Amino acid sequence: MRQLTAVDANFLNVETGTMPTHIAGVGILDPASCPGGRLTAGQVIDLVRERAHLAARPLRRRLVAVPLGLDRPYWEDDPDFDPARHVFEVGLPSPGTVAQLADVVAMLHERPLDRHRPLWELVLIQGLEGGRTAVYIKVHHAAVDGVLAAETLAALLDISPEPRDLPPDDVPLQQAPTMAGRVGAGLLRAAVQPLRGARMLARTAPYLDEVPGLAQLPGVGSFARALQGALGRDGVPPVPRTVAPPTPFNGTIGSRRAVAFGALPLDEVKRIRASLGGSVNDVVMSLVAAAVRRWLDKRGALPDQPLVAAVPVSLRRRRTAEAAAQAGNQVSAMVTPLATHLDDPAERFETVRGDMSAAKRRFAQSSGGWLEGLSELLPTPLAGPLLRLALQAVPGEHVRPINLMVSNVPGPTFPLYLRGARVLGYFPISVVSDFTGGLNITVLSYDGRLDIGIVTCRTMIPDPWELIDYLDDALEELKGLIEP
Repeated sequence: MRQLTAVDANFLNVETGTMPTHIAGVGILDPASCPGGRLTAGQVIDLVRERAHLAARPLRRRLVAVPLGLDRPYWEDDPDFDPARHVFEVGLPSPGTVAQLADVVAMLHERPLDRHRPLWELVLIQGLEGGRTAVYIKVHHAAVDGVLAAETLAALLDISPEPRDLPPDDVPLQQAPTMAGRVGAGLLRAAVQPLRGARMLARTAPYLDEVPGLAQLPGVGSFARALQGALGRDGVPPVPRTVAPPTPFNGTIGSRRAVAFGALPLDEVKRIRASLGGSVNDVVMSLVAAAVRRWLDKRGALPDQPLVAAVPVSLRRRRTAEAAAQAGNQVSAMVTPLATHLDDPAERFETVRGDMSAAKRRFAQSSGGWLEGLSELLPTPLAGPLLRLALQAVPGEHVRPINLMVSNVPGPTFPLYLRGARVLGYFPISVVSDFTGGLNITVLSYDGRLDIGIVTCRTMIPDPWELIDYLDDALEELKGLIEP
């Protein structure tokens, strides 16, 4: 039994009909090596039934609410868990192109998850050209962050076509406390909330200048620096000044989504990094800056100042293994300028590299705890209503903390298999929102490639495939800097 953290609960609190907060991925499979040469929903259901105990947190556990919203919900094992209620199968119309697959995935990604069941869903998509099959799996962000999502997926996969030996399922079912116990714990939490909130405020206040949106308010930067000095933290690097300019993908998003997939050769990206310096992530950010710049410029909407990007960062490595296993979402974000305003690719790369280096230095000093700290400030019964009210009262046209989200996730360097079918590629699909912008680009390294998943608000960017093309062009542009 585990209670949701304040960050976990906020992923539930901010969810609306136009803004589901699940994260997902699309795997492309070669089922030729499967028995019968075809992967079926029945086989996947059996696989989940056999292995759900290896990833019990998101696969078997459901939410249990506290009466009157006095406290955050709990997770408990669903005694009626049945994978058949979570696994579905659909087919693509002929010829089964990748564009058709993306349209189906976009429609699936628009649908919220049923909160009365464990918060995940898997859809097997048949009929992809070349005899391939796709699998779309989504899990609510309240249940997992990016690292736990990867661990959940790993429970279903093997490193060879032959299935591995599995440990026995001997963990007893865990149930939430009784209603009286949940109410009692909620009242106790409410009693100590002022003290807990004051402690979180003291811990977070010196780093308020990192918080997207809040950092733009007059005096916040000076206040944070004064607190840093008073606490003897004069060596904390300053936060780069970031003001998100208006773009066509910032505003109040709608309920429709558009999706596109792509891949870049990881060895080429590493060759650029070795020649120009920096990290793989610096190259990725530079590629994104070039692609987004071209997209905006084509529409006459290119700002003369840099965009502002949020880059999610896992906090798990900063904590003990025991703490990482017990806690829920352990994620924060760095906020950095994205040099879309620079035309010269060499200058753009160096600027992106310098901005990322500054953001990393600051993040290392603060440990990125502002998201957790702010989430803990309000009493639980008020947190959800006030957060939803704030999001409704300040639509994205007027408040632009950031322009887009860009995430680069390390993945396995070797091929994986699902029930004997080789995973040819895996493309992550994340979240868009009024707060974070209508464009999210997530990159996962896998088996010698960088697999790219783009999700957009369809009314803002109806054709994200254009951005995939521009990322290809951006790679050629950087290669031109290192080749005679």
